[in-house]
Amino acid sequence: MHEYSIMQSAISQVLREARQAGATRVHEIRLRVGALSGVVPDALRFAFEAVTDGTCAQGAVLTIEEVPARFWCAACRREFVSANLYSECPDCHNPSGELRAGRELELASMEVDT
Repeated sequence: MHEYSIMQSAISQVLREARQAGATRVHEIRLRVGALSGVVPDALRFAFEAVTDGTCAQGAVLTIEEVPARFWCAACRREFVSANLYSECPDCHNPSGELRAGRELELASMEVDT
């Protein structure tokens, strides 16, 4: 389960940022996870409590924004959403060669007490 190590890394970043801001408590952590990132949001949630135990982020709320995979169709000149990495435009059926969103895995924001 690589989500555990991903969550450990995210919490390390959160704690580092919180220390630099002089924060005493982390209330909420917001992550953005792309549909094609290979990361399972439920597994991140499961790992969250274990990696925050005993830290200033213990008891914090984890909010995960799931980002759909968005592709660009050059022929139609528009974006479309698909759950597949190899996607074709729903209008002209040409394969898309440009993924515009959906591989994100990022710490979007956090709320802390200073």
